[in-house]
Amino acid sequence: MIVLRRILIICLILLVNFNTVNAQMPPGQYTSTNKKAIKYLEVGKVAYEAYKFDVAEKNFNKAIEEDKNFIEAYLFLAQSYQETNKHAEAITNFKKAIEINPKFFPNTFYYMSLSQLAIGQYQDGKTNLETFLKFERINPNTKESAQKYLANAIFGAEAVKNPKPFNPINAGPGINTEYGEYFPAITGDGKQFLFTRGLPREGMPGFFNEDFFTSNNNNNTWQTALPISIINSYGNEGAPSLSADGNIMFFASCSDATGDYGSPDRKGFGSCDIFYSQKVNGKWTKPHNAGPVINTANFESQPSFSSDGKELYFVRGVLHRGAAKEYDIYVSKISDNGKFLPPVKLGPNINTPQMEESVFIHPDNMTLYFSSAGHPGMGGLDIFMSKRQPNGEWGKAINLGYPINTFNDENSLLVNPGGKIAYFASNKAGGYGDLDIYQFDLPEELRPEKITYVKGKIYNSKTKETLEANFELVDLETQQSVTRSYSQKNGEFFVTLTANKNYLVNVNKDGFLFYSDNFSLKGKETDFAKPFLLDIPLDPIDTGSVVELRNVFFDVNKSDLKPESKAELEKLGDFLIKNPSLKIELGGHTDSDGIRKNNITLSENRAKAVYDYLIATSKISAARLSYKGYADLKPKVKNDTPENKAKNRRTEFKVLAK
Repeated sequence: MIVLRRILIICLILLVNFNTVNAQMPPGQYTSTNKKAIKYLEVGKVAYEAYKFDVAEKNFNKAIEEDKNFIEAYLFLAQSYQETNKHAEAITNFKKAIEINPKFFPNTFYYMSLSQLAIGQYQDGKTNLETFLKFERINPNTKESAQKYLANAIFGAEAVKNPKPFNPINAGPGINTEYGEYFPAITGDGKQFLFTRGLPREGMPGFFNEDFFTSNNNNNTWQTALPISIINSYGNEGAPSLSADGNIMFFASCSDATGDYGSPDRKGFGSCDIFYSQKVNGKWTKPHNAGPVINTANFESQPSFSSDGKELYFVRGVLHRGAAKEYDIYVSKISDNGKFLPPVKLGPNINTPQMEESVFIHPDNMTLYFSSAGHPGMGGLDIFMSKRQPNGEWGKAINLGYPINTFNDENSLLVNPGGKIAYFASNKAGGYGDLDIYQFDLPEELRPEKITYVKGKIYNSKTKETLEANFELVDLETQQSVTRSYSQKNGEFFVTLTANKNYLVNVNKDGFLFYSDNFSLKGKETDFAKPFLLDIPLDPIDTGSVVELRNVFFDVNKSDLKPESKAELEKLGDFLIKNPSLKIELGGHTDSDGIRKNNITLSENRAKAVYDYLIATSKISAARLSYKGYADLKPKVKNDTPENKAKNRRTEFKVLAK
């Protein structure tokens, strides 16, 4: 439930001025004529306005003892109970006021419903909101708010009747301690866990320092978490997000009242900024501010980095008089050169006039999880899911349902890359202390798209030396780049993939030949526990070297390039532009079926089609290119089986001069 004080201050003003609300009352009079009761009420009001609720409640109760029909005393007492989250007691006193005179203050039905929704009494809250909305001449703003809460009451009542399977299990002592653990993050292979832990500040009782800890999974057990010393500071770090390969971390760091971000070399633009660190040779670098495109004088936090490396989602709160409000979810696209583009606020299917936070983009890059107080739900912050639509927009927010969501605030949801297990933070009974991280099986209908991942190594084909190189995957059907990444110094790379697609693989490194390949997940059952392994040998550029263009496609007996060839040829054009001294011959090859004379013509026409495309689209000088049809004169393997014949039907280029 949202903090009730924001709404109840309005109630206080109305209650203090009942003479303007109830036309039947003479100005300045109460419903009681008992002087002692009125005196207790007045003393209670003063205490209430000073936030001394225990004193206020004591005096309101004395007023009721003096006059059992003193409506204002019941209402003030109910409101005081609401302020201290004693909602059952508040409901009892609202009901007393209604029993005496249901028409005295129609808003009583509205405020009573807030307490009912705050403790999950959805059906009773629905009834009272419907009663309230039938009154004439109610405040338009209150009416609008009541309609919103009525939507929650209707949703909550129905959700409780149809609960989701939910059996949270503590993540164990490797992660959880007597202190608070929250805001989890996980690598794309699901083997490394990162989270925030709040540790007591020495010599400052009641104050905590938020630091990052990381845990590795060994035989399905999270090992004892260790701090990340290079990033942790005497300030607060929180809400981490990892790249799929675990080599880039985005996180939020906040300044204190003096503008200090907790580290001498950490500077910011606002109250909280987003920073990043990269893992180089197994060690994290000193954090860098994400810069003024992302960070402003406002509040930026809770980053979530997409697994394809193309988007950074985060939460921005606009500062009003020093306090952050209007929390919304934004996304910044990342250009091919690694620069952030100006962030854009997500549309109304995600953001509402209420609070949104805890955004998480799943590694499938199709499913967004977030918390919101503005969409119909169980009350307060609920967790929602949205699917990316074919046009790129986010679809309607789907509430995760009860009891994943309750009348309390729910946030910080993380769904593992395999899509079956979700993690969240809770202070539920039976934990190790404070907030613990729990996991549960996510219901089928709330899961992201199925994904798998590709990992392997890039190395020099001649010397076997591992290489740092750029790595890209392209969806062959859409010709869109799916992900761009790079291998580490040890040559290793890691990228996540959506299942049921065909992919082009392109790798490039200065001094080495163009490399391309493809593999298919179309129609195949993918098991996240069994990734696609891909080792890539790169050949140094040398005269006479031959490269097969595995992603250039033609229909049978035709020489027109199929649309799926576009991405491959664009990569080849880029390769030639980066190596301006290269001269190549494009060669077409067929199998042995048919008449050789016809095959020579067909293979030459196919090589020429590639030649023409490169000149037309890449502006490559014709003097650097030639083409030739070889038919079946240079087979890779014997033309003795359908599989071997398929291998011999190919397009290649040969380096003539470097």
